Amino acid sequence: MQNDLEIIETTHRNIHEIGICGYKNLETPGFREKINWISDQEKEGIKIKSLWSEKEGTQGMIEYIPGEYCWRPVSAKDYMFIHCVFVGFRKVYKGKGYATSLLNKCIEDAEISGKQGVAAVTREGSFMIGKAFFEKNGFRVVDHAPPDFDLVVKKFNPDIPDPVFIRNWEKIPIRYAKGLFIIKADQCPYTVRNVNEICGTARERYRIDANVITLKDHREAQQTPNPFGTFSIIFNGRVIAYHPISNRRFINIMDKLM
Repeated sequence: MQNDLEIIETTHRNIHEIGICGYKNLETPGFREKINWISDQEKEGIKIKSLWSEKEGTQGMIEYIPGEYCWRPVSAKDYMFIHCVFVGFRKVYKGKGYATSLLNKCIEDAEISGKQGVAAVTREGSFMIGKAFFEKNGFRVVDHAPPDFDLVVKKFNPDIPDPVFIRNWEKIPIRYAKGLFIIKADQCPYTVRNVNEICGTARERYRIDANVITLKDHREAQQTPNPFGTFSIIFNGRVIAYHPISNRRFINIMDKLM
């Protein structure tokens, strides 16, 4: 690790100095909500470890929580569960093994706290790290979910059951058959501005009032119909966004459907 880098724990107390997800200003939409969300989850055992540079600020992070409290539709009791891990707002920090260093911190914490393994949901593309990263660090795929999500696990005890997806996607046609639904949580700070813009566009461009559902706790997140858990857009019974998207991306999708 470079001399100016260290891994430090981020809490609601020091997040104003450390920042998170590239956000550090309280006036930035989503940052204040993320702080409050972290504060609420700390009683459930959430941990956030940040890759910190005195010169460049935060350049990566990993967020994890005991599996029974995870904000994904996954049954993962007795595991530590990773919500997200990333490195590199600047390219100079990519490809240097820092993500593995962050992952190892999570694995160490899981062992110390008596967990039986570590689990995560993966997907190729934006907002999630792919399964290859975990596989090279000793994880294996144990379950799949549409359209292209994988559940990976690294077990400390081979005798315990694998974590599994809670298969809520089968309920989409019934619960969300007609209309536009946006399911969100304050776990991801990017959603606040995007959702506000999308709601405005839906109303002005498509004459549709979006039904916005804000998840209040991990129980609700575990019942969402999308393996991402904390963000979905569903239109007339079909998931059209599996992770946070921009207003422009929303327009591109809707113009093809309308």
